[in-house]
Amino acid sequence: MTELAVWRPSRRRLTEAFLATLAPVAACVLALGGLAAWTASGAAGSPARIEVTSGRVFLPYGDGQESAAFFRISNSVGVEDELTGVTSSAVDRAMLGRNTTTPGNAGYMRPVGSAIVPAGGTLAMSPRGLDVMVTVRGEWRAGDLVPFVLHFRHSGRIKTLAVVVRPGTF
Repeated sequence: MTELAVWRPSRRRLTEAFLATLAPVAACVLALGGLAAWTASGAAGSPARIEVTSGRVFLPYGDGQESAAFFRISNSVGVEDELTGVTSSAVDRAMLGRNTTTPGNAGYMRPVGSAIVPAGGTLAMSPRGLDVMVTVRGEWRAGDLVPFVLHFRHSGRIKTLAVVVRPGTF
């Protein structure tokens, strides 16, 4: 009668199997550690939560078609976002701009590519700072509502309305 031989792995085979599994396990541990550090630092926080309020657009003066729109943009979470542009079906052109003055108190408008909405903060547009320069299409009256779409790097597109007001009533 013959006895059945029990298979036992050799030391060499065990070493080879251990080394073959070491690289994937080390990669998983490293990735998990990196994700844990990223989350602990707050970088993996919630996406920006943007709210757009207080939309106002100036009634163009006389026969002019140029005007400016203003919004209050609030970010309620701990991650900043960036306003990258503004569009509207009611205007021919909309562009972010900043009003500045020279040392001789001459005022001028310069276009800007984007504006940061700080984490947990507010970006308040005003006639003396950041605004949206618009070229009006058609006739507007005080009290009209004008649709706008604000484009953000992380929050995407946010639709809002701005009420037409006379300059000086801001």
